Amino acid sequence: MKSVALLFLVVICGVAGWGQKLKPKKRSNGEEINFRTKTKDVCTMSMSGDEEMKLRIECKSQGKSYWCEYTGKPSVCRPFRNNPKLYWNQIAVELRKLPHACESTQVLKATMCQKAPADALMKQIAAGMEPEDLANQDKSVQKTSASVRGAGKSSVKKIGKPAILPLIKPTQHGQGSENETEAMKLAREHCWESLHGFCSYIIGIFRG
Repeated sequence: MKSVALLFLVVICGVAGWGQKLKPKKRSNGEEINFRTKTKDVCTMSMSGDEEMKLRIECKSQGKSYWCEYTGKPSVCRPFRNNPKLYWNQIAVELRKLPHACESTQVLKATMCQKAPADALMKQIAAGMEPEDLANQDKSVQKTSASVRGAGKSSVKKIGKPAILPLIKPTQHGQGSENETEAMKLAREHCWESLHGFCSYIIGIFRG
């Protein structure tokens, strides 16, 4: 009877151990941790990857945003494999002590992996900065250009076509008066007084 009970205990322990081996590893992919830097920048860090992890940090500060990415193999650190969530929380604690989450340090390391190999360190591979209101600036520029074009069209409509003035030929009034005076003078010299008007008319035709 004792041998049967002992065999039963061995079987139970074996099944329990086999279940522990099949238990999935603790993962931290897709998780996000929010924090604030020493200068009150609002930041979010997200993790992805398996053996080689990728850490992305995005922050907003005074109307602009900046970001950076780190990569490393923290899985070579045994404490990380046991509790990856604690590892990333310790990274966030270190980032909270910095004035700038991306420019203040090029290497991130957790307290629990201080003695781990150099591959376990998270090293910065990229960083950038972008104005937060860039899209709003583009929209305002487009609205301004559209309003300028509309104002140009309305001003053209108001001006309209220029008026065309008719050309006025100069009169020959002065020259005609001069010929008439000379004709009357000749008529008075060469014609009877009663025929002055007729003679001046005839002389004007021939001179004119």
